[in-house]
Amino acid sequence: MQGTVDGFSYGLVTPLVAYLMACLGGALGLRCTTRAMLVGGSWRIGWLALGSAAIGSGIWTMHFVAMMGFKVVETPVHYDAPTTFASLAVAIVMVGIGIFMVASKGATGAALFSGGAITGLGIASMHYLGMAGMRLNGRLEYNTVTVAASVAIAVVAAIAALWAAGQVRGFLWSVGASLVMGVAVSGMHYTGMAALSVRLHAMTDATPAGDSPATLLAPLMVGPLLFLLLAGAVVMFDPLMIMDKARGVPVERRPGIPAHTVTAHTTRRPLARIGRQRGDRSTRTPQNW
Repeated sequence: MQGTVDGFSYGLVTPLVAYLMACLGGALGLRCTTRAMLVGGSWRIGWLALGSAAIGSGIWTMHFVAMMGFKVVETPVHYDAPTTFASLAVAIVMVGIGIFMVASKGATGAALFSGGAITGLGIASMHYLGMAGMRLNGRLEYNTVTVAASVAIAVVAAIAALWAAGQVRGFLWSVGASLVMGVAVSGMHYTGMAALSVRLHAMTDATPAGDSPATLLAPLMVGPLLFLLLAGAVVMFDPLMIMDKARGVPVERRPGIPAHTVTAHTTRRPLARIGRQRGDRSTRTPQNW
């Protein structure tokens, strides 16, 4: 028996909030990646790690906020907490691998496509691992073609987002890229949900083991949201900008290539060269300068 699947039980509320969470995580992650390309050493590693966590947390929160509106009419839906939170770890780790690849080799060529593919596969893996954590009186079935389309959307979205981060064109550029990224991630999610059908088991009195959506709501809205707000504060109050370190000035080689640092210094010309520039090369002495 096929279950009646409703992915919009709260109307447009959950899709809209989910989209905003994806945009927030994407914007913070892209800004962190941009900062990482302008610094070196431990600062770069820190910014990349923060960016990976921000993007992964934003995408994960988007997924489960959207899932708050999902229900199967004939059976209650619960979630296995370990599998659910394992999907968050998968998202952060795989997004981080892709971002570190692009940051080390530049947002161009093979590095961009390889890093984008890994990041996109991480997004898709998070989605389907999170779905595997669902507990209900039935079996989840997927349409292979639609699943492939959702994975392709995730990969293309990741490549576009990493390319945008590598352009280093300022705050408004990152905001625009995050809005597009939010559309792509939401599109991937709902494309994946369109591939889903539920085949119900014989009706029993047993309740599926796991947490209800309401039980998951608190950690989803409190934990990742607080982290994203903290990441936003770090981006706004960049320690390097506050301390105004003048010893190292980041210089971009070209868009998409990690910046190198030029040390500010004063060039002193030799005295003989100064003398030749100021007057008679043969008769002027230091006393006459």
